[in-house]
Amino acid sequence: MKNTWYTYLVRCNDNSLYAGITTDLSRRVEEHNNSKLGAKYTRNKRPVTLVYAKSSENRSQASKLEYALKKLPKAKKEQLIEQYLINETN
Repeated sequence: MKNTWYTYLVRCNDNSLYAGITTDLSRRVEEHNNSKLGAKYTRNKRPVTLVYAKSSENRSQASKLEYALKKLPKAKKEQLIEQYLINETN
């Protein structure tokens, strides 16, 4: 069975954003919030909230999107998140 890869953004409690990739969004957010398996960056910025996710066909595509997200200025990331949240509620 082929895994679906996701590129995601979580908002930390200090309002910063963290980008990552995973095959299981709910597990990964849980790890960021409650486990040593979460990223070092998010460990002292808990709780984190999932604010953006996009699926990819493979790890390579997910990693490329993650890299592109990390290069964006915060204002652009916020626009992406706003658009994502609007689409999720419709």
